[in-house]
Parts: sequence; C-alpha cells; structure tokens
Amino acid sequence: MADIVGLLLPFFGLIFIGYGAARITKQPVEAMGWLNTFIIYAALPALFFKLVSKTPVEELARMDFVAASLACTYGIFLLVFLIGRFVRKNSFAETTIQSFAASYGNIGYMGPGLALLALGEKAAVPVALIVCLENAAHFIVAPAMMAVAGGDKRSTARLALDVARKVITHPFIVSVIAGFLAASLSWQPPEAVQRLVDYLAQSAAPCALFAMGVTLALRPMKRVPVEISYIVPAKLILHPLAAYLVLSSLGRFEPVWIYSAVLLAALPTATNVFVIGQQYHVWQERASATILISTMLSVFTLTGVVYFIQPF
Repeated sequence: MADIVGLLLPFFGLIFIGYGAARITKQPVEAMGWLNTFIIYAALPALFFKLVSKTPVEELARMDFVAASLACTYGIFLLVFLIGRFVRKNSFAETTIQSFAASYGNIGYMGPGLALLALGEKAAVPVALIVCLENAAHFIVAPAMMAVAGGDKRSTARLALDVARKVITHPFIVSVIAGFLAASLSWQPPEAVQRLVDYLAQSAAPCALFAMGVTLALRPMKRVPVEISYIVPAKLILHPLAAYLVLSSLGRFEPVWIYSAVLLAALPTATNVFVIGQQYHVWQERASATILISTMLSVFTLTGVVYFIQPF
C-alpha cells in the first residue's frame, strides 16, 4: 500500500499545489490562458508524438479496442441520460451535460501522466488512442446533442463543418497522426528536434496537473446538485467497472491495454464538461461542483483502482 501512496502522492500533490497556489496568489482566471495553450498545443502533443512514433504500426490500428472503450463510455452516458430525463425529469440540455459529467473523464490532463506512472510506457499507445478518439467523439456528440436540444443555433451544414474542423485540427489528434506516420515510415527526427520533443513531453504531466488544480480553485463550488448522488458513482465506480468487464470478456487485449482503459475510465469528470455547459449556458455551476467533488473523491477511488491493477 505504501507503494501505491508513493505513486499517487506526487500526482495528486501537483493538483493540490496548483489549487493552493491559486488560492494564495488570487490570480485572475485569464492568467491561465498561456499555460493551457502550452499544455494543449505543445506539451501533450509532444508526449503523444514521442510515444506513438516509437510504437509498431500494427498496435496503432486496434480500432476494436477503441470501439470497446467507447461502448463503455457511451453506455454510462446513456444510462445517466435515461435517469436524468425520465426519472429526474430534467430538460434535454441539462440531461446532456449531466451525462457528459458521468462519462467524460479528465483523460487529457490526468490520463497520460497517471497511466505512465502506474503501468509504464507500454500503456502509451492505448492511452493515446483513447484520449484522441474519445475526445473526437465528444467533440461530435456534444454539439449534436445540444443542437437537438435547441441550444445550438447553427445550421446543420455549418455545425457539421465546425465539428469536422475542430476534430481534424485538434493538437492531440494531429500529434497522434504525425506519430503514426513517423512509425509507419520508421522515421526518426534529428537529434536536436528529438531533444526538444523530449523536453516538451517531460513537462506535460506536471504542467497539466498543476493547471488542473488552479482551474479547480478558480471555479469554487456554489451549490451541490442532487444529481451528483448518481453522477459521481457512475463516473468513479461504474465506468471503470464496465471497462474492466467488457474489455476482459472479449479476450483480445493484453492486460496493460485493459488496465489502461480501466484507469482512464476511473478518472474524475473532465473540466471540459464545465466548458460545454458554459458554451451553451446550461448546468454551469453544478457542472463545476461535480468536477470538484469527483476530483476530491477520486483520490480514494483511484487509489483502489491502482491497488487492483498493481499485480500486473
């Protein structure tokens, strides 16, 4: 157990340092802009490129793995949507944000760092595939659902064009495609370029976790939604359990791939859920509360998940 605590302490420690720094210095939210830009456009893309470019091409084409992971994610999405819409009688738009809160984990900021710490570099490819393709799916599903709810006033053609542009140009997806091309061509960047990529990749996890702590501090909890009583258990317990049962039952994946999916499924609600709510003016404060509470409780649930996968 001491090994588990030693593994997770630096991870959550960076989040709490960011949280404390934001509380003490009281910098405005706008001060986070360039750090987030660095993380999204430089550090994390460099990490994905570095890991994917060194991977055999046949491992990068495991769409069966991605399909199984997405099925688990959107199974949870559908379950919570049905509860919110037909049991709680919430509006279509509110229920959509609630469903993302239960299924959209913080896979971009928290996923790569934790998976590499807990499982090693063999987890790099399944993590990169899940992060990129699940984010692509969310970029498509969120505006589509909000268009159905009437919260998105763009025409169908304009909506499709904007979504396609966002998916194709997202730095995570571009970096993985570049890594795939480098792997398929057996291309290695010049030593100076590789050193730059390494520097950026090494900064990805610390910067992302610090930024996440700052973001949590800048979005204080104003009220606790009733829906959190089923959203948080669905995200932190049911989602990783579903990932384990589905992927292990298929019998086609290495343990490190299964455990990578389980670990990413166990992550707390993504900060992007608040961004989606803010964009459409739906469930914003309660989304912020859900993110904060799920992140705090994930200290305990992730400890349990890491303990479970440690025999691997």
